[in-house]
Amino acid sequence: MFELSSIGIGYGSLLMLSLMILLLLTGMQLAFVTGFVALIFALGWFGPPALGIVTSRMYSFIGSYVFLAVPMFVLMAALLDHSGIARDLFDAMNRLGRKLRGGVAVQTLVVAMILASMSGVIGGETVLLGILALPQMLRLGYDRNLAIGTTCAGGALGTMLPPSIVLIIYGLTANVSIGDLFKGAFLPAFILAMLYIAYVLIRVWLNPSLAPLPDEQDADDTPAPNFFKALMFPILSVITVLGSIYSGIASVTEASALGVVGIALSTLIRGELNLDMLRKATMTTLRTCGMIIWIGIGATALVGVYNLMGGIEFVRDTIFAVSGGHGLATILFMMAILLVLGMFLDWVGVALLTMPIFVPIIIELGYSPIWFGVVFCMNMQVSFLSPPFGPAAFYLKSVAPKGITLGQIFTSLLPFIGLQLIALALLIAFPQLALWWE
Repeated sequence: MFELSSIGIGYGSLLMLSLMILLLLTGMQLAFVTGFVALIFALGWFGPPALGIVTSRMYSFIGSYVFLAVPMFVLMAALLDHSGIARDLFDAMNRLGRKLRGGVAVQTLVVAMILASMSGVIGGETVLLGILALPQMLRLGYDRNLAIGTTCAGGALGTMLPPSIVLIIYGLTANVSIGDLFKGAFLPAFILAMLYIAYVLIRVWLNPSLAPLPDEQDADDTPAPNFFKALMFPILSVITVLGSIYSGIASVTEASALGVVGIALSTLIRGELNLDMLRKATMTTLRTCGMIIWIGIGATALVGVYNLMGGIEFVRDTIFAVSGGHGLATILFMMAILLVLGMFLDWVGVALLTMPIFVPIIIELGYSPIWFGVVFCMNMQVSFLSPPFGPAAFYLKSVAPKGITLGQIFTSLLPFIGLQLIALALLIAFPQLALWWE
């Protein structure tokens, strides 16, 4: 009987990669592709005894206590999506920024930062901003590409800003403190958001026709919103979650539960909490977490089998051979791999497939895994906007006004992708940006 181990780790790695690509091209979901390939190689390379080791790795992933934070933060985002908190926040910020040229675009980015700090999930934020901000900017005569790019890029800030789900999954995979990752990601995320805002302001300063002032084009005669009501609940939510983590009062998992209670109480006080809303929020949470867990199970199984095959050592030697063993060259080579993978695979799969291989190399080179986690998160920020499968673009397309095509969305995102790459380069050049708190 032919054994796969006879072909060697080099050809085995190539066969594994080819089989994954072939199955993905058939339309099979990534979670089942990785699980199926793991099963084939476990049996073909080692035989049935290897299955026990694989299942133990899978259990250790889904049985982690910190993993409870994922459904909690997703539930926070779902409750936020189905309440009027985001709409009131947008209306209040819109009133504050209407006298500034480009102010609606700037306040859209500010609202995106606040929403990202409340949930850490990009899908809901992009959809919310697509419903609230994009039609407003188009109605006021904003340049279509500027309005689309600002809305979509702002909605994706949840990738970087704590409590980012991407950072939580990285922390679980790399076995590092998620609280430290949250601290490390805050400043780079803020810098990225400021780059977005600076870009908008510079563009409209150079070409005022891109963003007419509301009082010149379309005066807003609606009554002023209740600023206390609009701003109190979001600010309290952010303080409760991030404040409890940064101060050491609560762990990430405990803070996520506090956040859910806080959002639920906010919707109750606002008179929006009911059984139908809870049902919709719960179903959204189940679908999102189900996807993450299944991808995690499949990817963990595949990495476990590949590790047993000696694949991680093979990849390590290959990366060092290509980069010449130089630290910066190795980092850049990893970044290139992540950027390419991020264009085609879901970020959960990218994290779980690559981080068990990359993080030991980073530690061996003397770099901080906390810093690399923030770098990885910034890299995934790029992947959320990158064609051909940037998820943020598809989220926005689902609620965009008629006439806006997916191609136009990706074209509008190109300047913001450039800004993300600038932020990524700054983070690589100056690691202290992610380690400022040490």
